[in-house]
Amino acid sequence: MPIKRILLCLAGFLLLASSPVSAQDWARAAMEKSPRHREWITVKHDGRSVETMVVYPESTEKRPVVIVIHEIFGFTEWSAELADEVAEAGYIAVEPDLLSGMGPNGGRTDSFAEGKAFEAVSKLDPDQVTADLNAAADYAKKIPAANGKLFVAGFCWGGSQSFRFATNRSDLAAAFVFYGGPPAKDAMARINAPVYGFYAGNDSRIGASLPDTITGMKAAGKKFDPVTYEGAGHGFMRAGEAPDASDANKKARSDAWVRWKELLKAGS
Repeated sequence: MPIKRILLCLAGFLLLASSPVSAQDWARAAMEKSPRHREWITVKHDGRSVETMVVYPESTEKRPVVIVIHEIFGFTEWSAELADEVAEAGYIAVEPDLLSGMGPNGGRTDSFAEGKAFEAVSKLDPDQVTADLNAAADYAKKIPAANGKLFVAGFCWGGSQSFRFATNRSDLAAAFVFYGGPPAKDAMARINAPVYGFYAGNDSRIGASLPDTITGMKAAGKKFDPVTYEGAGHGFMRAGEAPDASDANKKARSDAWVRWKELLKAGS
C-alpha cells in the first residue's frame, strides 16, 4: 500500500486519539442482542493462521458472501457489529482479523495495547494482506450455506484494501469502498468488478483523491460509482452509530446503508 494512502488514513484517525476506538460498549451491546449465529474459524495458508469471524444470516436459502475488511484500528467491536449488520441484511459476513499472528505472543488485534493496533495495521505487508484476503475468500466460497457470489467491503484503510483487492481478485461481484483511497493507476486495468465508493463531504484528504480516481478508472474502462455524503466526516459508518453521533454522520450512515443494500441486492 503506497505510503501516501497510509498517511491519509493515519491523519484522519489521529484526530480520534482522545476517544479510544476500544470504547465501543454500544457496539458490544448490539452484538449481545443479535440472534444471528457467529463463529470463529482459522483460515490457514502459507504458514499463516488467520482468525476469521463468520456471521450467518437467518435464511433458508444459500446466500452471497461479503468479505468485510476492518479499519486501521484492526478487528474491533464495531467492525464485528458491522459484520453482524451485513448478516442481518441477508448476507454471510466473513471478517478476517488481518493482525492475526502479528500481536504480542502471536496474538491478534485484541492482544495489542490500547492505541497500538493501528500502528501495526499501517505496517502490514500488502502482499500478506492480499494473501490473507484471498484465503478468506477461498474459504468463504466453500461455505455450504454460500451460493458462490462474492463481494468485498472495507472501511478507511480497509476501504483502500477493498479497492486494491479488486485489482487482485477476478471473481468479485462488486467492491465497496468506504472512504478509502484508490490503488495505483496501472493496477486499475486488472479490475473486473464494479467499484462503488462511499465518501464523506468533510474529508478533504480522501476527497482530494477522487478526481484522479475517477479519471484513472474511466481511462481503464472500469466502472467506478462514487457518492459523497455532504456534511459527514471520515469514518461516518462508525461515527454515525455512536451515542454522540452528529446529525450529518447519522444521516450519511443511514443513506449509505440504504444504497449499499440496494447495490448488494442488485448484484446478487
